[in-house]
Amino acid sequence: MKPSILSRFIRPVGLLAAVFIALSASAAPRSAGYAPAALPNPLDLKSAVSYALDHNYSIRLARETIREQEGLIVEVKARILPRVAATASYTRKDDSLVQGPVGGDQDWMILLEARQSIYAGGGIRAAIDAQGLVRDASLQNLKATINNALLDVRTKFFNILLARDQIKVQEENIALLTEQLRNVTNRYQAGTVSNFDVLQAEVQLANAQPTLITARNTYRTSIDQLRQSLGAPASLTDDSSKTLDVVGTLEFAPVKYDLKDALESARANRPELLSLSKTEQANQRNIRLQQSGYLPSVDLVGGYEWIKNSKSNRFRDTLDGWLVGAEASWAIFDGRATAGKVMQARSQYEKARLNTESQTLSIDVEVRQAYSSLQEADELVQATLKTVGQARESLRLATARFNAGTATQLDVLTSQVALSQARLNELQANYNYNVALATLRKAIGQGDVYAPIN
Repeated sequence: MKPSILSRFIRPVGLLAAVFIALSASAAPRSAGYAPAALPNPLDLKSAVSYALDHNYSIRLARETIREQEGLIVEVKARILPRVAATASYTRKDDSLVQGPVGGDQDWMILLEARQSIYAGGGIRAAIDAQGLVRDASLQNLKATINNALLDVRTKFFNILLARDQIKVQEENIALLTEQLRNVTNRYQAGTVSNFDVLQAEVQLANAQPTLITARNTYRTSIDQLRQSLGAPASLTDDSSKTLDVVGTLEFAPVKYDLKDALESARANRPELLSLSKTEQANQRNIRLQQSGYLPSVDLVGGYEWIKNSKSNRFRDTLDGWLVGAEASWAIFDGRATAGKVMQARSQYEKARLNTESQTLSIDVEVRQAYSSLQEADELVQATLKTVGQARESLRLATARFNAGTATQLDVLTSQVALSQARLNELQANYNYNVALATLRKAIGQGDVYAPIN
């Protein structure tokens, strides 16, 4: 072979290595800062759900888990693809080690080798199947995470609506009490009522103030909690109670569910159960993977080699040629290491099966509780439907009777308190129903209405 062959070989290999390094560097993930999108303002429930799907931290972490599993699948699949490697060595010996005039004090070799696994006891196929099932389980875990996160977003959104409406009720209550105090003061100055009536009105107005203060603080904290669920951090100088306008109402829209159908839907659609089922199957494949250690593995090997001619003292004198063959290995006795791995794999499969049964029972209980809560909320709403109207009429009659001198100031104040409580009960009942409905949908695997799980 001509001496220039070596130099012609080394130059392309070096160029190829440089290109590979450049491509690897360009494909490596860059650490860029994450900048969340601006929160829609005004913000309705549908926009909140849509924003959470892209920004909620739990959902984003679950998506990264899927990417990790995809990387593992690529890694496992590499075992069924040919592997190509280049090996090079160079040796220079002390003159005292040179045993004769032939060969010289330098030696080198370059080997380009390709290796293909043709049999591994079924372990490669089992590993690929197992990783695919683990990825499927991660997809189901993502759906479960989305359901949980969006239920939290919906609940936090309802918390804001409830606090906002409670503020309105308390403000209207204080306005009525203020008007009542003005009327009683005027009548006291006219001499038609006693100072006791004025004191009663003042005390009632003062007692209403703390409730309004608490409602306003609840509203502010509810907005911060919603921001956290959405994954939308506020700036250090942001006053979220002023900058975020949440729109929507706590309406009562009754929906009927059958308990038997709800339980069947949960068992068929809950992502948690589907994930555990995939995990069971993956653990079955893992048993097969570990059992492959009992069997031999066979690789087909081929390559091309360049070596220095050992019979020549010239560094550039080269011998080259191809080589092809097969390599087989079989651990006839490995100290029962494979048996231990198989035992572990069988135990992992049994634990996965038990987890599925346990989770099924827990979900059944969750569905029953959610169904019962929805029934309770529906009954509470029905109980409050007429109460507000009756309380308004009662206040009107008490005020008219007081003005006519046939009722006391206490009657008016009692009616006013009853009206405020009736309105608050109505708001709470509507809130409970909306939360209970969203909770039941999540429990049976339907998820949020604005982000249905397929």
